[in-house]
Amino acid sequence: MPKTSLEKTRKAIVKKKGQIDAIHEFSRDSKRLHRAAARDDKLVKVASARRKADRPYLNRAAFFQEAVKQNDLKPLELSAIGELVKEYVHQYDEELSDLKKARRPGRPASTREDLLKVKISSLQKEYENGFLLPEMTTEESVMLLDRFEGSWSYLTNLKWVKLSEDGRVQPSSFPPKGDH
Repeated sequence: MPKTSLEKTRKAIVKKKGQIDAIHEFSRDSKRLHRAAARDDKLVKVASARRKADRPYLNRAAFFQEAVKQNDLKPLELSAIGELVKEYVHQYDEELSDLKKARRPGRPASTREDLLKVKISSLQKEYENGFLLPEMTTEESVMLLDRFEGSWSYLTNLKWVKLSEDGRVQPSSFPPKGDH
């Protein structure tokens, strides 16, 4: 694992001054250590936010990878792909209905229920405009999808298409540029 800037800064200060028992609160060295710690915290937060943003596409690729494996690694027909997309879009419907049933009459929706509604509606809207998914109609693309091991960097090796609800297929690039 790479060294953090805090470790490097601490090492540089020890190298310059020798073993440090205490640093004055407002000294230059304490300010350097504070800046290094803040920089490390910021990098951790940015990396965490990035992983959280990437997770839906990783889950999507894994879902379609599993579907291809269930089809014995054979290319899928467009109608079968459409059914898989519908299944993916409506995967939270059962959980949403369970939450609605569990809620007492007259009570507001829970946070989880609201999040599921937003997620379902955004997936449905994406499907109407063009659902981004790995290309699964050729032997080569199915083999590439089968080799997907769950990393973000591998997703760029796959061919991606947008499938709209009316059956139109358009080639697309990955990662998406925020057009949906």
